[in-house]
Amino acid sequence: MPITPATAEHSSSNGTADAIMLELVDEDGATIGTAEKLAAHQPPGRLHRAFSVFLFDDRGRLLLQQRAPGKYHSPGVWSNSCCGHPYPGEAPMAAAARRTYEELGISPSLLAEAGTVRYNHPDPESGLVEQEYNHLFVGLVQSPLRPDPEEIGATAFVTPAELAERQAGDTFSVWFPTVLDAARPAIRELTGPAGW
Repeated sequence: MPITPATAEHSSSNGTADAIMLELVDEDGATIGTAEKLAAHQPPGRLHRAFSVFLFDDRGRLLLQQRAPGKYHSPGVWSNSCCGHPYPGEAPMAAAARRTYEELGISPSLLAEAGTVRYNHPDPESGLVEQEYNHLFVGLVQSPLRPDPEEIGATAFVTPAELAERQAGDTFSVWFPTVLDAARPAIRELTGPAGW
């Protein structure tokens, strides 16, 4: 059974609860240490490893998730299919597959690497900073979603035109435009002539 850190804690080997630790990296993505999750996001932010997943259905539509209203960071905003942070020493692809299962209740098909992107995005709503070296992944959804309500408020599959409409009217995560643009070449390779 997978570990599910629905809050900012998980069990350590001695059975006690520890704050989630993130892997700090340099500008080339090499590990240089660790930091507690919330501390890494406090201004000015500390560069850390993250991942973003973009999943598509058989019609080439992108799965969006609306972050649950109870999340401490960016609650209620729309974003890509899944995102998060590997545990220190955890491979980014393994972390992406783990969190996709924990959040959406599915194992993505054909999950593939789609490059990396480095960004620094302050979030004016929370006051936190996304200072991330982000590993990007694309894949397919081929089974029914079972979203965890502690993580996800809503989901939607959208075409490029529907995404543009939503972006004009809904609030999206500060990192979403950056990770989407960086993943576009791999998205086009996966979805073919879907307009991405």
